Order: sequence, then C-alpha cells, then structure tokens
Amino acid sequence: MDFKKLGIIIQREYLNKVKKKSFLLTTFGVPILFAAMYALMIFIMLRTEGDSKRIAVIDNSGIVMEKLENTKQLTFTQIPETDPEAVKNRLGEFDADILLYISPLDSATKSVTATTYADKPMGMETAEVIENRINDAVEAYRIDSYGIDGLDQILSDIHSNIHLTSYTVDEEGKETISQSEVFMIISMVLAMALYMFIALFSGMVMSSVIEEKSSRVVEVLVSSVKATELMFGKIIGVALVALTQFLLWIVLTGLIVGVIGGIVGLDKITGGMDESQTQMVQEMAGTGMGGATLDLQALTDTTAVAEGPTGMQAVVGTLTSLNYTEIIVSFLLFFLFGYLLYASLFAAIGSAVENEADTQQLQIPVTIPLLVGFFVAFYAFRAPESQLVWWFSMIPFTSPIVMLARLPFGVPTWELVLSIGLLVLTFVACAWASAKIYKVGILMYGKKSTFKDLWKWLKQN
Repeated sequence: MDFKKLGIIIQREYLNKVKKKSFLLTTFGVPILFAAMYALMIFIMLRTEGDSKRIAVIDNSGIVMEKLENTKQLTFTQIPETDPEAVKNRLGEFDADILLYISPLDSATKSVTATTYADKPMGMETAEVIENRINDAVEAYRIDSYGIDGLDQILSDIHSNIHLTSYTVDEEGKETISQSEVFMIISMVLAMALYMFIALFSGMVMSSVIEEKSSRVVEVLVSSVKATELMFGKIIGVALVALTQFLLWIVLTGLIVGVIGGIVGLDKITGGMDESQTQMVQEMAGTGMGGATLDLQALTDTTAVAEGPTGMQAVVGTLTSLNYTEIIVSFLLFFLFGYLLYASLFAAIGSAVENEADTQQLQIPVTIPLLVGFFVAFYAFRAPESQLVWWFSMIPFTSPIVMLARLPFGVPTWELVLSIGLLVLTFVACAWASAKIYKVGILMYGKKSTFKDLWKWLKQN
C-alpha cells in the first residue's frame, strides 16, 4: 500500500466533507437545535396552562366535596341533584364542562366510586388532580373512622423518605461515593452517542462510495490508486471528519450549556415548577429507561440528611470520583475501532450497489448487531455485571456500545483490554474481507448484487 497516495486520498476525503455546507450546518446547528428543543420543552411545561374547567359535582358520599378545592384551572361546584342521568346531558344548564359523580359511601370497604361525564375527553392532568383529591378524601375518612386522636399526624410523622447512600471501596480500602442515578445517566449518554456516531458516519462512508461509483468518478480514481487504498483512505478521511465534528460538538455544547446555566440557572427552572410539573419531568426523565425511575428529588435535594451527604453532594462526589481519563480514552478507542469495523462493512456494501435503494437487503445483517447492541446497552445499567450484558460487551459487533454503557459502573482493566483486542482483531478480519469485495464490486455495473455475489468476490484471489 502506498502511504503517500493514501494520505492524499484521506486529505481529499476530509476536505471535501468539512467544506460542505451540510457539514457546517450540522456541526453548528445540532448543538443549537438540541439546546433550543430542551429550552422549548421547559418553557412549554412551565408556561403552558390548560383551559379552565368548570366541574359540577354530585357528592352522594358526603366526604369528597370538602376536599375538592378550586385551582386556576379547575372550579368545583356542588349541585343538589343526586342522579347523574338527569344531569349528564344538560351540563350547559349548570354552567359546567364536566360532571363528577361520587357514589354513596360503601361502609364495608370505606370507599366510593367516581365517574365523570363530559362532551370531550378530559386531559390527563385534570383526571390526575380529581383522582388525587378523591383519594385524599377517602384516606382522611378512613383515618377518622379509627377514632384515634391525632392519627393523621402520627401517620405523617412515621412516614420516612430515606435516600440510599452508596460507597465503592477499592482494594486499598478507599471509599468513594457512588450515586446510581449519575452512573445511569452517563451510561445512557455514552451508549447513545456512540451508536449515533457509528451509524451516522458509517452510513456516510457507504453514501460516498455509492456516489463515486454511480458518477463513474471511481473509474478515474482506480486508474491512479489501488481500490484498497481508495477504500481505506475514504474510511480514515470520514473518521477524521467524525472526530472533528465530535470535538466541535463538545466545545459548542459546553459553551451553550454554560451560557444558559449562567443566564437562567437550575434553581430558577426547578423553582418555577409546581408539584405536577416536577412529577412530569421525573416521568419524562424515566421514559425509555427500562422501567427505571430517575429520582430528581434525590439528585437535587440540598436539605441535610442525617449521617450522610446531601443529594447534591452525592452527585458532585460521584462525578468527581469517576475516572474521566479511562472513560475518554475508552470512548475514543471503541468509537475508532467500532467505526472502522462498521465503516469497512458499509464500504463493501456501497461498492456492490449503484444506488442507495439497492442497499436495504445487504444492510440488514450489518445493522441488526448494531441495533441489538444499542438495546442491550439500554438496560445495561440495571445489571452491568449480568452474563448477558457481559457477553455482549465482548462480542465485537456489539461491544463498542455495551462496554461503554458498563464503563461508569466500573470494569476491570483486563475486560477492557480483552474487549478492545477482540474488536481490533475483528476489524482487521472484516477490513481484509471488505477490501476484497470492494476491489471487485466497485467496477461492477448493470446487475443488482446479492450475498451470493459478495461471497464469490470474497473467494476470488
């Protein structure tokens, strides 16, 4: 292989990519877009209020109405009727949007049933407020039914809210605080970032190969350089583009977060939330995390906890205890060799077709392992040492994503070395096979290639 020609190809591929308007737009636009998106979500959540609702109440229990306090959005009015059938079709006459019917109290279960009637479906927030008020009324009635003075205060006093404080002890007996929620967030960010980068830039290699083949530019190029030099030059050139974009994203995101944090401040955001909005943020944070719940209160609680650090102190302690050198180096290595592995496979696929529409069938065996690795990583924080997660962190086609998801929880050095070693060996083998396919396929026209064709090209000397 002529390294001088390889360098020229790498330079050409790199400069062609970074000079494109699409690269500049993506590089500078993505951080701004994400920042704007999350700012918009927070603004909508804090500022958007639903239309006010007038609720007519038929309370046959005698215990609920006193708990139905009016809010900015909900106004409760008790009406004398006892039969909902006589009212539900005449809400306009009672100046109401919703009819809330409370059944007579069941003395056996000490409970009631609740039903609403309306012209349009209620929003989730309205339903939750009504349910919570009714549950409060029933709980208060049950407490009073025991006839014990101050029972409600006793129950309030015995209620506890203990947050687990965890420490990791190394071989020398040194303790470092470890907040599971922090590890979970870092684990998900690393796995998602690596999946996105590998999929995005490997696909860029394939598109570039197809573009040059369909335009017949490759015929001119292979007259001056070897096909393998062209393939590896393209792969390495795009890798440098990826690293450039990645580093710029880190810098730009840091600047944007710093500016927003300095102008707005987390305390202003969280301080402006009511109970329902805080619960909504918590549910959004836990969505898609395998059923795990992210305890935002534990992460941001600054009240003193007996015999232990506060929630924010635990977060800061966990962040300072992380081995950032290991995380950054591992991320770069797994990204580099994971990208090289998949980029070589995508380059071979691109050489076998003349347009992207013909790549669907050939892409499936390559993209499935990448997707499997992403889904396993999505649950790795729940059991980072489980057999399933361990094996997927060793299998080269899934290890870049899964191993990074395990990394914040602590991975022995020998496992990291073994995983990277297997990944490098697999890349070398796949690159050799892809180069043989690329050398033949890049000059094949007029026929839709199949796996049988790729196997035949692979066996050619």
